[in-house]
Amino acid sequence: MVDKIDKQLLELLKENSRVSFADLGRKINLSPSAVRERVQKMEELGVIQKYSITIDNKKLGCDIEAFILLKIFPGQLKFVLDIIKDFPEVKEAHRITGSQNIHLKVVLENQIALQKLLDQLMIYGDTNTFLILSEIE
Repeated sequence: MVDKIDKQLLELLKENSRVSFADLGRKINLSPSAVRERVQKMEELGVIQKYSITIDNKKLGCDIEAFILLKIFPGQLKFVLDIIKDFPEVKEAHRITGSQNIHLKVVLENQIALQKLLDQLMIYGDTNTFLILSEIE
């Protein structure tokens, strides 16, 4: 299904999904048309599901990034799974194993906004919050 060359293409696309087929081809010694065929095949197979951008949240006025672990109260999990995507501060949400049920990555303007979000979430379960200091690259 996916070979060594496809994996090289995926790594290059993860770095910059806007790079041209010609530039990709130069980096892995393929013609632009061969690169296009491979990328389209991976899109059709669902290997490549979407293209995205990376946003500098601080430049948008959001100074707080945090992970929040939720331990949902009994009987509330299905409801919370349905509504969690409606919180604009939530950038990623994952159902997890362990003593908590949900892992969230949130982006907020300040501590007051974080406090308000936690107040909203505490209705559904216990929270455990971790502020993100920096990303390790």
